[in-house]
Amino acid sequence: MNRSPQVTHISWGRMEVEGLPSGKDFTLYPGGGRVWDWNEHGTRHEPGIQPVDVQELIDRGCTVVVLSRGMELRLRTMPETLALLDEQGIIVHVEETTEAVALYNRLAETEAAGGLFHSTC
Repeated sequence: MNRSPQVTHISWGRMEVEGLPSGKDFTLYPGGGRVWDWNEHGTRHEPGIQPVDVQELIDRGCTVVVLSRGMELRLRTMPETLALLDEQGIIVHVEETTEAVALYNRLAETEAAGGLFHSTC
C-alpha cells in the first residue's frame, strides 16, 4: 500500500504537504496528492463538497476519508457526497480544517487515508 502524505504545516491560506509544493487547498490520497482546484468541478462553500470532488479519493483506493469544513466552518458537504462514500464502504469524517488535518495525519500512519482540505474560511 502506498502511504498517504503527511500535512506538515497548516495556517490560514497555506498548507505544506510532504512531497508536494505548498498551496491553499489539497486533495490527498495514498501515494500522493495535488492542489484542490475548486473551479475544476464548480465547487463552492454552498452546497459544498460534491460527489465528483470525492470520486478521485474513491478511485485511489481510500478506505477512510477526511473532509474539512474550512477554518471558519463555511464549507459544507452535500448529503449526496456522504451517501456515495457510505455506499462505497468508506469511513468519512467531517471536521474543522485544523482538526481535519490532525485526524488525517493520524489515520494516514496506518490507513489508506484520503482527504479534501480547505485552508481558509
